Amino acid sequence: MLKVLLSQRMLAFHALVLVIVPGFVWLGFWQLDRWEQRSASVELQQGNLAADPVPVAELADVGEDVDPTDRWRTVEATGTWDAEHELLLRNRDGSGGVGFHVLTPLVTEEGPAVLVNRGWVERGATALDQPEVPPAPGGTVEVTGRIHYSETEENTGLSNRDGLPEGQIMMVDVGMIAEGLPYPVYGGYVDLTGQEPAPDAAPEPVDVHELDSGMSLSYAVQWWVFTLVAVGGWIFLVRREISDAREAEAGARSAGDTGGPGSTGMSGGAGNPEDTGTPENTGKTV
Repeated sequence: MLKVLLSQRMLAFHALVLVIVPGFVWLGFWQLDRWEQRSASVELQQGNLAADPVPVAELADVGEDVDPTDRWRTVEATGTWDAEHELLLRNRDGSGGVGFHVLTPLVTEEGPAVLVNRGWVERGATALDQPEVPPAPGGTVEVTGRIHYSETEENTGLSNRDGLPEGQIMMVDVGMIAEGLPYPVYGGYVDLTGQEPAPDAAPEPVDVHELDSGMSLSYAVQWWVFTLVAVGGWIFLVRREISDAREAEAGARSAGDTGGPGSTGMSGGAGNPEDTGTPENTGKTV
């Protein structure tokens, strides 16, 4: 049986199983790890969204980015809008499709400004047209919103590029934007959820993108099922090869027992002169 299991065909199959089984097991644990990470992100988001509002200065500092564990927390700030340095974020989704987000600095009473995403507006007839933006109200306002860390190429996949219309950018790179402002700027930015007094017209509020743990856990189970199938297939093939070899060996033995000399099974054959009835064996005389 060892010769059967070590045949060239079976050795190739053994090698295949030794490669794919550890690979399937690793892929299962990789998907499990992704599920755990996503579950932790979901738990963080839900907890932060439910937390009580705090002053923006408690979670943001000038020149430093927002701690990722504070993302989605609700912050409050009081100040005045600086519409002169307002920017438009390109390729942002809203109820009407792809448009712009309106990013307006709010200069707080404490001195530093915080960048506030006031919401979504529809694009113009072409991508290069300037959209119609409801103006930020004048005077002192009290705002609330969800805080986020600065956008970068690494965490968004976006990148700022040259040749854009004036006042338009691709992402909220707070450090880059702060360089062009005449006052200090808190790290991170805020998605506006409310302001007092409320304006007559305003951009469409930005909906929170709720996270979910995805299908990673089911994918992990699937990879481990594939592992069991591969091992089961290997066991089935090994047993079949052994069974076929035993049947072939038994058939060869049976053929050897019935096909040798003295095993013809014939009796009283015509070749026995005593039974031919010829004159030589009758014992009669004439």
